Amino acid sequence: MQEQIGIKTEYITLGQFLKLANILESGGMIKVYLQEQGVKVNGEVEHRRGRKLYPQDVIELENGDTFIVVGE
Repeated sequence: MQEQIGIKTEYITLGQFLKLANILESGGMIKVYLQEQGVKVNGEVEHRRGRKLYPQDVIELENGDTFIVVGE
């Protein structure tokens, strides 16, 4: 099941997205998580917090959770 996360801007960074979606709480936790685990963005592994996400991008976590970015 995909959870939709709405954004009001043109894009959101991966770090901001992980915080907005309540996946991780702090920037430090996000930095370590991405360095060690990474997440899949549109099927490709990503480790950069600054990766820009746009509406319709799909983010997959290692635990199987899937999120889709939607514009508002």
